[in-house]
Amino acid sequence: MLKQIFGEGDEKLIKIALTHPSYTKENNISDLENYERLEFFGDSVLKLFTSKLLYETYPKSAEGELSKIRSILVSDAILAKVAVKIGLDKQIILGPSEEKQGGRKRESNIACSLEAILGAYYMSGKRDVIENFIKNYIMVFADDIDKHFERYNAKDILQQYTQGYNKTRPEYNVASVTGPAHKPIFNVEVVWEGKIIALGSGKSKKEAEQTGALEACKALDIIKK
Repeated sequence: MLKQIFGEGDEKLIKIALTHPSYTKENNISDLENYERLEFFGDSVLKLFTSKLLYETYPKSAEGELSKIRSILVSDAILAKVAVKIGLDKQIILGPSEEKQGGRKRESNIACSLEAILGAYYMSGKRDVIENFIKNYIMVFADDIDKHFERYNAKDILQQYTQGYNKTRPEYNVASVTGPAHKPIFNVEVVWEGKIIALGSGKSKKEAEQTGALEACKALDIIKK
């Protein structure tokens, strides 16, 4: 599907962009052959084009508002959703141990590989294609983030509140994992001052924590219900 979206590119760079560090480590291959360098570059490519599109899409929004939206758009949670949608998660080359530990479903792995892919295709001269990809696959979340920012940023909002209240942080404990192995549902408890203040669930631990944080914010009247 990558070729359908981006067209032809430098095959060597694309392979590197799909190679997780665990693969090079477990096979005694140079770190230069995994996606870390391209991910570093692709992160900047992503932010550049996302910033450009936000600037054009929201001409009346101040810098602070644009930064808030961008912070969510380029987050692992959004990038992982996009990467799964285009089937990138199935193409990542993992080391055996990382594969066994569920690395193919780990948001950070999938998100980093997508950033590396953007870096690889940028190096292949596909700048217009990259901008269109970000516009069609990532920017589609922008309006919802703008309208419901608290829902996307509940963990940070909750932590700011608890630290301001008594300089403590909430804890997130996985209470259980339900559902089949290939499609688990994580259930977490949000604990603050030794008490469970909310529960959350999601397809990943991060998603469950975000859901739980939102419920905690509502329970503490930080966010309106």
